[in-house]
Amino acid sequence: MTTVQSAPAPTTASWPPGLPRSLDYPQVPVGSILRAAVRRWGDRTAFLDHDVPLTFTEMGARAHAVAGWLAGHGIGRGDVVAVHIPNCRQYPSLYYGIMLAGATFSPTNPLLPAADLAAQLSDAGAKVLVTWDQVLPFVRGALAQTPVQTVVVTGQAHVLDFAARLDGLEDSDVDLAELLAGDPTDRHLDAGIDVHADLAHLAYTGGTTGVSKGVELPHRQVVTNVLQSGCWTSGSLPVLDEHGDVTLEQQLGEDECPTRLGEARIINLTPWFHAMGAIGYLNGMVMGGTMTVIHMRFDPVKYVEDMIKHEVTSIGGAPPIFVALLQVPGFADADLSHVRGVSSGAAPLPVSLIEKMRGLMPNATIGEGYGLTEVTMMATGGPSFRSGIRKPGTVGVPIFDTEITIRPIGGGDPLPTGERGEICIRGPQVMRGYAHRPEATADAIDADGWFHSGDVGVLDEDGYLSIVDRTKDMLLYKGYNVFPRELEEILFGVPGVGGAAVVGRPDEEAGELPVAYVVRKDDADGAALTAEAVMAAVNDKVTPYKRLRDVRFIDAIPVSAAGKVLKRELAAREREAVGG
Repeated sequence: MTTVQSAPAPTTASWPPGLPRSLDYPQVPVGSILRAAVRRWGDRTAFLDHDVPLTFTEMGARAHAVAGWLAGHGIGRGDVVAVHIPNCRQYPSLYYGIMLAGATFSPTNPLLPAADLAAQLSDAGAKVLVTWDQVLPFVRGALAQTPVQTVVVTGQAHVLDFAARLDGLEDSDVDLAELLAGDPTDRHLDAGIDVHADLAHLAYTGGTTGVSKGVELPHRQVVTNVLQSGCWTSGSLPVLDEHGDVTLEQQLGEDECPTRLGEARIINLTPWFHAMGAIGYLNGMVMGGTMTVIHMRFDPVKYVEDMIKHEVTSIGGAPPIFVALLQVPGFADADLSHVRGVSSGAAPLPVSLIEKMRGLMPNATIGEGYGLTEVTMMATGGPSFRSGIRKPGTVGVPIFDTEITIRPIGGGDPLPTGERGEICIRGPQVMRGYAHRPEATADAIDADGWFHSGDVGVLDEDGYLSIVDRTKDMLLYKGYNVFPRELEEILFGVPGVGGAAVVGRPDEEAGELPVAYVVRKDDADGAALTAEAVMAAVNDKVTPYKRLRDVRFIDAIPVSAAGKVLKRELAAREREAVGG
């Protein structure tokens, strides 16, 4: 790892003892992760959904069946398969089937409004869409202007039985059961993949501008970041098995990493359509031989029940998850000695929350990390080994082969240690670019390979990063990015609205709640405006996590002398209102 002015080299207290700063990344496609895991972990349960298990062996067989079906229908290298379903038992075999066919996985949020779904499918050039039976009528209306040629449908019935046949399909629809029941032979359809050029993932993000963009991630970047994160959290090094497929070899002993490869048990809520989900909580769990209990929705009581029932070894998610768990009756009295790790992402954990969890889970190391879709997933992490120093309020240090600099907003040379500025990242996990957007790519990745995140942070003297602010006014609601501009555009189209600005209201459980400040027009429409009507006009058009939680009417939106909206003044009002 190269040391630069604003990123002091991580100290021995932050770096896994005995592990190098740089890893050797095998030149293999993503399907190699599955092949090695199937051989190594075999009949161990990989995933458990509604108490129905999926072993590594069956996952592999079903994945090869999916790959064979796709190949048989002309889907392979360069073809995009969009996956529009929630976490479920059939998802891993579907994902790896796409990888093994040599096609590109493009995850989509099942809650996307029809217009947004159509735009994403069109931008991605998706030929196949895999969707959920309950939203099929809604999806059909979004497909007319897209390049989708084949619609594959799955649903809750397949969670319980892969051979179940779905009701209500049209002749042109394909039941996922047909794919899962195919020939399980590994035809090595991905043998010709160029790991540097062929895309494994085409994942969409709002980035720092609020405009949804496709992040191009070749197989090389995906495998690299799975290894970076997996080695960081388990104290391991990458190795090839006897067949040349990639797995992990744990280097640190039980005194530093008490959870051994092949022994971990977790509950996963992180959506696999998110970067953290696809890299950390799908590929990472498969590579490490982890048993993952799938929860499609967050039910705090059920989560705690399964934590105890399965004696989970680690828990992870965004801060609101931990806030909710602490409020479950009996949680404080439960025996949680089997929990050895707590990992948090998406937003900083309040120090008070960390202290509460330490008291309830005395055997757990509590760590935070930081990353973005544009860097595949992970860029920094808190030490997960026992003797490492974890600094509350920070997201750890740059992981293997990753550099962080802090630069002035708008560009310039790295700032001295302790000064805040834009977080810039360089490493082998940085995306190739934004699909079809060379100018946006050039704006995000400079000539020296630094990705400009748009997030504001500060590095301390030991190389630990703290996230202290965000550019472009982005809000974080329960770990989801909410871009005010999108909501403001809708607001300005509401009859009677003369001015609008959206800011975040601090909330202990959610992080930030989107709140609109609205100026009424001096006309009949303006006089008739109510907060309820404004919220309804916006919330009917957006994904649930983006919905306004309040509307405040104001005489004028504050602006600077140059005409720029002074959102900091409105945000300060919200902080004062909640006593912050």
